[in-house]
This record gives sequence, structure tokens and C-alpha cells, in this order.
Amino acid sequence: MPLLRDPSMASLVLLYLSQWRLPRSFFFIPTTLALATSLLILFYISTTSNLFPPLPNLSSFAPQIYPFQSQRSLPPNSAPNGNYDNNNEVFHDTHIFVQDYKEMKRSFKIYVYPHRKDDPFANALLPVDFEPAGNYASESYFKKVLMESHFITNDPIQAQLFFLPFSIARLRHDPRVGVGGIQDFIRDYMFNISHKYQYWNRTGGADHFYVACHSIGRSAMEKATQVKFNAIQLVCSSSYFLSGYVAHKDACLPQIWPRKQDPPNLLSSNRTKIAFFAGGINSPVRERLLQVWRNDSEIFVNFGRLNTSYADALLGSMFCLHVKGFEVNTARIADSLYYGCVPVIIANYYDLPFADILNWKSFSVVVATLDIPLLKKILKGISSDEYMRLRNNVLKVRNQFQWHLSPIDYDAFHMVMYELWLRRSFSTASLSTFEHSKSTNFVS
Repeated sequence: MPLLRDPSMASLVLLYLSQWRLPRSFFFIPTTLALATSLLILFYISTTSNLFPPLPNLSSFAPQIYPFQSQRSLPPNSAPNGNYDNNNEVFHDTHIFVQDYKEMKRSFKIYVYPHRKDDPFANALLPVDFEPAGNYASESYFKKVLMESHFITNDPIQAQLFFLPFSIARLRHDPRVGVGGIQDFIRDYMFNISHKYQYWNRTGGADHFYVACHSIGRSAMEKATQVKFNAIQLVCSSSYFLSGYVAHKDACLPQIWPRKQDPPNLLSSNRTKIAFFAGGINSPVRERLLQVWRNDSEIFVNFGRLNTSYADALLGSMFCLHVKGFEVNTARIADSLYYGCVPVIIANYYDLPFADILNWKSFSVVVATLDIPLLKKILKGISSDEYMRLRNNVLKVRNQFQWHLSPIDYDAFHMVMYELWLRRSFSTASLSTFEHSKSTNFVS
């Protein structure tokens, strides 16, 4: 006979169940998790959006720390604690920058791994023999100008950094390699370099760098992980959100579509539109921009053929939008500056070009992607005086975003060199510090 058919036993079971209570912790744990999740969501929104008013400025109560600030004498207008108001200046610290820039030009030396003109891959390892052009020209421009500059040394002992001269853009279009073969090419190239020369092995590549403007450059290192995690990556696709990009070890290469001379009506142009954007719909951010502003009469968002020239559209706008596409980077920031238009950056996690040198707040507007519906309110909230300050500073930084085959002071080439120079102290060390062995293997 089953146990519960006994009436007395069934009564005891029912009595026990009626008096049993779930422990309080059973309800406490999910409630706590829900509360913590809600707080994290609110924290994210408050730190990335303008929906909440900013907190009071507490800078006067705590010292500020600037990355890569060299130990130079303080400028005359500095406060006793070293801090001073430079919100209107295009450089974080002009005095220190100018001193360090002179030292960089005087002493900075780079060794480039040599390759002959008859090398089977000379097209990807040597500078191009023509003037670079197009959307990814920055990569070729930098290498071409560097190889003809006084920064190059043929003595590795004098070098502070070592350049890995492979071109991701050229390999991408080489039918022998292509997109699918770049990873194997880089792995084999690094194996050969690490066995033929001792310089990679002494630091694990920390004093080496490579350059890539196309986003494929990031995945190109998947079979050479020491390059990704140890070497300096000078890349256009510089996003804090990507695990392979290490801010302050790596640096942003500005994506610049090369142009010559100035627009004929740069200063006299009549800027009647509040904001302008043109480009493909290749990201949720751009889809949201189109959804909100496609029919607006003051913010022109165009994803098709323009009724006017791209140059005239930029010259006729007060603000020009840089909106994240496949990657955080495009050439639109440099386009905006070239045509004297204040850039509005809508690309979360973008490590902006020269961000540790230039004060981006002085010549641009950064808008969180969450605040796209508030875009007009944000831009119309900028006073005429504030806009003129931004516009005047745009004209001051235009040179920093232009390439020249014969480089001039403070242009894009020299700014990139300065970024590398800042990073040399983190990677270089005395030869006596390391034990070398030609048998040391490169581990991918």
C-alpha cells in the first residue's frame, strides 16, 4: 500500500507543507540583481548622454593627469599646481608641445627593415612610386614621406623605433595574397624578421610599429598576436571598444583624402545649413540618423546622389557630421576641417587622431549616438560667439590634417611622428637590458 494512502500520514505531510516558508534569500537575490542591472543602465545613460545635466566641475579639487606629458618647464601662465585654463587653445599644452616637437625633430630616429627592389613583394614592402590618393592614402603617404625624411637611420643602434614596412592596403589588392592570405603573409614575414634580425626578440616587438588605414589591418594580425599586443599599431580604425586596440600603446592614424590648395571661397562661403551629412547606410547609427532627420529642413542627411557638389555642401554648412559606419573612422573629419566646417563627431569609443596633443573640444562637437534625436537642440544651443571660436580654431588645425610630399612643420606627417616619439619611452631600452639569441623563435 502506498505511504500517502494512510490518512494519518497524509495529514502530517499537509501540515508540514502548510507551515513551510521559502527562505527570505530566495526573494532577495533576484531583487538585488534587478536593482543592480537598473543602476548600471542609468549609469551608462548618464555618462554617454546629454539627457542628464552634467555634474559640477571638480577639477579644482583634484590634480589633473595628462598622458605622455613630458618633464618640461611650465609655461609662464601656469597656475602653481601646473594646471591652467586652456579650453580655448587648440593644443592641450602649447608650451610643452613646441619644446618636445623640436626635440623630436632633432633626435628621433627610426630603422626600417630593408628590402630590395627585386623582392617579390617589393610592391607591398617599399614606398609607392606615385603620389598616393583615395580613401586610404594616409598609409602610403606616411611611408613614402618617412622613407625620404631625416628620421631614417641605417644604424639600428641609433634607432628608437623599428618600422615594419608591409602595406596592408597593397597586400589587400595583391592577387597572390588578397584579404584571405594577409594573416599568413604577416605571420611568415614576422617569422623571417625575428630569425634574421635580433631587434624584435630583444623587446618582444615593443619598440616596433606598423601602419594600416584599412580596417582589415586589425584582423591581419590574428596569426601574429605578438604584433597586435606588443607592437605599436598606427591605425585609422582606432576604437576603444575593440580588444585588439590598446590606447596609449597604439595610436590613431588620421584618415585623410588628399587635396591640394585651399577652396577658393573658404572664408567667404555662406553657410546657410545647420548641419550636413552624406554617406552610405552601413551601420545602425546611420540608420538612426536617417530615421530622425531625413526630412528636416535645417539638418541635411543624404544617403543618395547629391544635388550639389560635395565640396559646396560642406562649404554651405555650419556643422559637418562624422557618423560611425562600419568603423568609427572615416575621412569626413579631415573633409570638414579642409572646408572650414566645424566637425560633429557621432562615433562612440573613437580614439580621435592626436587626442593627447589636440584639444578637440576647442574645434569640434562630440555627440553620443544616444543623443541623435537631440542633435538640433545641441547645435542650436551653441551661441554665436562659441561657434565663431570653434570655427576659428578649425582654421588653426587644418594643417595638422593635411599630407604633403615635402612635409612642412606641424602637418599630418609630423603630428604622426610626434605620436610615435611620445611612445618611444615606453618601448625602448638599453641593449644591455636584454639577452639576445638568434635562435629565439617568433611565437604567433
